[in-house]
Amino acid sequence: MKIVIDARFTRTDHHDGISRYGASLIAATSKIADVSMLISDHRQLALLPDVPYTLINSPLSPLELFVARKVNPLGADVVVCPMQTMGSWGRKYGLVLTLHDLIYYEHPAPPGFLPAPVRVLWRLYHKAFWPQRLLLDRADIVATISRTTEALMAKYRLTRRPVRIISNAPQPAQEPRDPGAGADHSLVYMGSFMPYKNVETMISGMAELPDFTLHLLSRITPQRRAELEIMVPPGAKVVFHNGITDGDYATLLKRATALVSLSRAEGYGLPLVEAMALGTPVIASDIPIFREVGGKVASYVDPASATEFAAAVKKLRDDEHWQEVSRLSVARAREFSWDESARQLVDVAHDIVTMRSPSGR
Repeated sequence: MKIVIDARFTRTDHHDGISRYGASLIAATSKIADVSMLISDHRQLALLPDVPYTLINSPLSPLELFVARKVNPLGADVVVCPMQTMGSWGRKYGLVLTLHDLIYYEHPAPPGFLPAPVRVLWRLYHKAFWPQRLLLDRADIVATISRTTEALMAKYRLTRRPVRIISNAPQPAQEPRDPGAGADHSLVYMGSFMPYKNVETMISGMAELPDFTLHLLSRITPQRRAELEIMVPPGAKVVFHNGITDGDYATLLKRATALVSLSRAEGYGLPLVEAMALGTPVIASDIPIFREVGGKVASYVDPASATEFAAAVKKLRDDEHWQEVSRLSVARAREFSWDESARQLVDVAHDIVTMRSPSGR
């Protein structure tokens, strides 16, 4: 069975969530199946595993409508796309399309890196559910990364196709920190600065945490940074890193008291799993997806309450309690792995081949 995974959503400089998901899935699945990938820019190879690839058009190109003409000759049994927008007209292969979350129906502001015409279409697309249904129903099986999103897809009847989980996971081969070594009075946030991420509540909460430093790690536009800087309470310590390497990210996590995320909505919450894998406790907003990821280990707070956030941080000042949460966090993170995600993908691919075979119809 030949599987082709669409890697054209891979970034060329640093991973975002979709980019890392696709690259990690390719790396893990290539260990147990015949996998090749599609790219649209040779620079993407710097962030991708060493597997065979085919260079084709960008997924944002008008040529995407006819992309099957380029993919059909590859002889794939199943093509897996980590998004739901891959062209499908005239395809001769099984197709898996992926829907990560429904965030943009509630918060329709598009990612800033998209071209202006695409941002306009993005907003129009998320005004109703029927365009999503049209896209997803072109697949043989629709994948998603969490039970939370699976339930929302059923609630809004987004597809008539079978829905299967191909889950997210932390990066492999990371050595957890020593709980006995303690932690700095520092807090780490990894994520965008879009309004629904609710960074404002974290910054406000720092007024009650003068002995802690909040590290905001992701890249940020000058305008957004200026908006947030004027909110920093007097005497509070907030550091804007404006981007950070994976190595520095891990180093900060291994010294921090906690990773914090107070999003009002989220597709998965990968930074939570990344932190727990290293033994770093998590403080998160009390929303269903974070409950699914963090289980009984993370601390959950009202995302509108800076006081609840600060209280959760203060609770972790107790060394014995912090060490226990650190150990439990590592155990929780071990329940997520890319090897398991790869097995999920291969099982889906086998099911599609069976469905499409004459005897399986």
